[in-house]
Amino acid sequence: MAGAEELEGICKKITALDPGIRSAVVLNSRGHLEAGGMRKGLEPLEDQRHVEMMYVELALRVRMRHEFDSELGGVRFSMSYRDRVILLSFPLAEDGVLLASTEKDVDFGRIAFEILEIIGPLHGSDGAPRP
Repeated sequence: MAGAEELEGICKKITALDPGIRSAVVLNSRGHLEAGGMRKGLEPLEDQRHVEMMYVELALRVRMRHEFDSELGGVRFSMSYRDRVILLSFPLAEDGVLLASTEKDVDFGRIAFEILEIIGPLHGSDGAPRP
């Protein structure tokens, strides 16, 4: 995975895409925070313990999705449309993951593909984002 400074820069670019993006974080393969965070001035919707549990669970899910790559192709991103937020996860090389959370009123289709462009070579699979 890229260095911490590069990952921080990527997270900042992502949060700058739209004021409705609440957070952008990069997690390692074990679900530990490597870079990024919440947009300044926003309050998290969950407590720190739940955030850490969600990160670990997400990292595990991303690794498990590789089971179907040979039949279905690599995952470019996954989305959870929840009652309070939208969560977008993007597999990265070395089983890392980029997680972005947004307000519900953002154009999640546009945002997802713009994020794919930003993460480019950090993306898992073959590194080539595809619509």
